Amino acid sequence: MTEHPGTGTVGRFKKNFSDCGMDPHPSETWKLAGKRDILRIRGELLHSIRLFFRERHYLEVETPVLIPAPAPEPHIDAVACGDRYLQTSPELCMKRLLAAGYPRLFQVCRCFREAERGSRHLPEFTMLEWYAVERDYLFLMDECEALLRFLSGTLYGKEEFAYQGRSIRLSPPWERLSVEDAFRMYGGLSVREALAEDCFDEVLVSRIEPNLGTERPTFLYDYPAELASLARTKEADPRLAERFELYLGGIELANAFSELIDPREQALRFEEAQQQQIASGKRPYPWPGRFIEALSAMPPSAGIALGVDRLVMLLTNQASVDDVVAFPPETL
Repeated sequence: MTEHPGTGTVGRFKKNFSDCGMDPHPSETWKLAGKRDILRIRGELLHSIRLFFRERHYLEVETPVLIPAPAPEPHIDAVACGDRYLQTSPELCMKRLLAAGYPRLFQVCRCFREAERGSRHLPEFTMLEWYAVERDYLFLMDECEALLRFLSGTLYGKEEFAYQGRSIRLSPPWERLSVEDAFRMYGGLSVREALAEDCFDEVLVSRIEPNLGTERPTFLYDYPAELASLARTKEADPRLAERFELYLGGIELANAFSELIDPREQALRFEEAQQQQIASGKRPYPWPGRFIEALSAMPPSAGIALGVDRLVMLLTNQASVDDVVAFPPETL
């Protein structure tokens, strides 16, 4: 039934304010009331995410938010809290669980990153991470397809949704585009040229990302080894890392790896990342020694992080992550 003006959620709140002698003009309270439908959908999506993974025999876990040593990454800054840090990701603790014999794990949790703010970034945000042993990044591509098709089907009853004037189809096949092909197709140069000219990130963000996932989702895969992070390199071509990012509507939604399980190689990468932090004038984090030690017992695995706020933003056709959380930081 179509609501008449003034009889919807916001209208009822404005009337109540007026009846109480309060200012009937827009306020934070009735703006919150106007988010009711979005927050209801958000709750349904979180329920459906848990249902999806439980049906696939994943164990939901909770790991500490306050940790002594985040993974050192040059472009991600953790929020200090006393002599510890708020997690930027649950990755290190979840991998220690894999090393202890847990075969399939998922977690929906709060993560924190310093100085991240914009229409697609919140300093405190919700992350979905999942891991499976004896699997690789290709397996995770298939699971991403299954998850998003399931969520869209649950929400809309179809494998298609509208985002900012575009119709995005989730039916297979999804586009799979190598990083090298994307740079040549949209960037006008090779990956090696971009790295040599120190413009990889700039070209990716300004020229390539706007073209990804515009009609159907795009997996951007096989990143250069220099940007492997915690991913293993390809056995057939060590210049490349088994890593992909998932894009919908030009927006990065997820980042996945075939996980690196060589403790020596991971230690070398962390040392290099710490040196980059120091060179940027940042204080390096404490050494994540227990994680490095656990890697020697970790089986071959694949893992992925997916931004829940961005997912809700996309599936509800909102322009900003502010629209899909109850309290953006500026409203507190």
